[in-house]
Order: sequence, then structure tokens, then C-alpha cells
Amino acid sequence: MTTSPAPHPFVHFQDVWLAYNDELLQANQFAVEEINLKIREGEFIAIVGPSGCGKSTFMKLTTGLRMPSIGKIWIDNQPVTGPLKISGMAFQSPSLLPWRTTVDNVLLPLEIVEPYRSSFSQKRKEYEERARRLLQKVGLAGYEDKFPWELSGGMQQRASICRALIHEPKMLLLDEPFGALDAFTREELWCILRDLWTEQQFNVILVTHDLRESVFLADTIYVMSKSPGRFVVRRDIELPRPRDLEVTYTREFTDIVLELRGHIGAIRQGHAAATDAPVIGQ
Repeated sequence: MTTSPAPHPFVHFQDVWLAYNDELLQANQFAVEEINLKIREGEFIAIVGPSGCGKSTFMKLTTGLRMPSIGKIWIDNQPVTGPLKISGMAFQSPSLLPWRTTVDNVLLPLEIVEPYRSSFSQKRKEYEERARRLLQKVGLAGYEDKFPWELSGGMQQRASICRALIHEPKMLLLDEPFGALDAFTREELWCILRDLWTEQQFNVILVTHDLRESVFLADTIYVMSKSPGRFVVRRDIELPRPRDLEVTYTREFTDIVLELRGHIGAIRQGHAAATDAPVIGQ
């Protein structure tokens, strides 16, 4: 019996190394090294590791804001040669423009990203309706015409996520998006992100220091070593979906968090990973 070939991964890093300039390259001083990674379409991954390990550098490579010094990257079966249009990004700071209303902040990518930019004037009403529907989904109904200074931090971050998704990207990149929020608001936004991803099935790459956050949201977690960063542990999260916050109080959930904390602790002490770690060697 013949079997169909496996589909191409949506994200594929092949032996990627990055030095930030030619001088560092000549000195073999890399920010990240030996990155081999395959992410299937629709997968939600999280990246954790000690501060300064290269998590944000990996994100720049994934978005095409940085080109690798060595190796190749493919996204959606296309080689990465520059900044991607199929991705959306949200960061720890929402960075909403203070002179624009919430809905106008969300619309911003459609004003500057093709193919939306050229038709923005003609289709503004349609795009604004899309933005308002998205804001309603994240609990901002009634706040669409407010200014950023009239919103709480959690509300601003919800708007930031809407702005990252308004152009319906195939991939969402999140760099510590909930790190500055209180615990209750953070967990509320976990559930909003979970619901948006479940509905739309875009790829997500989440960089976080919060191990509970990574275990609750992700299909797969990658642990990075100290600089130069490389992936040393891959942990598949087999907790059933959909996940409710109650799962975070279970023994199974806590055991995974403690396991990841052990890996990161070992890395900080100078070891590759904890002794029983599933070390990556793709």
C-alpha cells in the first residue's frame, strides 16, 4: 500500500546560524546557532529559556527582519528573503498610537500592507466592520471609538492582538505579549488567544518567560540554551483541548511546568538540560 508524502512544514529552519555583523561572523560569535525546526501548519508553539538566550532574535529571523548568516528558512513553502506579509506581531508593549481611536489603531496594518493598502479608501467601511467584529470577539464591544488612554493595559493588549490579526495573517508572532499584565488579566487573555486560534487555526509562535502560559496555550514547547541560543529541549504538550483554566491546577499540568523549570535551571547552571531531557538533534 502506498502512502501519501508528508506535507511540507509551514515553518522550516535548516541549520540556521546568525551573527549580527560581519565582524562577529568572522569571530564565530553567533546570537543563535544550529537552529533546526519544523512546524506544521496550524501548530501553536512556545519558546522559553533564560533571558538573553536569543528568543527575540529567533522571532526576527522568522519574520524576515533578519537574514541568517548560515542556513535557510522557508515559511509556507517559500524561502524567506525579506519581511513577511503573511505574519502579524504583538509585543509586550501594545504601542497604540495615542491620537487614533481603538478601531483606527486596529485598521493601521490595512493602511500600510498590500494588497489592502491600494484599496483601503474604497473598502474602508468593509475593513472597519471587520475590525469592529474582531474587537467584539476579544471583549472590547463599546470601546471601539475610545482612545488608548481611555483603556486599561489589558484592553490595550487586546486591541494590539486585533491589530496583529486584522489582515488575516497565516502566522501570529507574540513576543512576551502578556508579561506586563496582572495575573488575572493575563489568564483572561490566554483564553481569548486560545479561542481566536481555535477558530482560525493560524500558526502561532509565542515567546514567553511564563511557563504556565506556555503549557496552557501551546502544542509544543521549545527550550533555548544560553547565548548563543539553540533549541535543546522539545516538549510536546498532550493535554487535551479545549483547555480551560481549571487544567492549570491539575497535577499533570504542574508536573510539566516543573519539568520545564528543571530544564531551564540546568541550563542556567551550565548544563545542556536536565539529565532526562529530550535533547533535540534533528
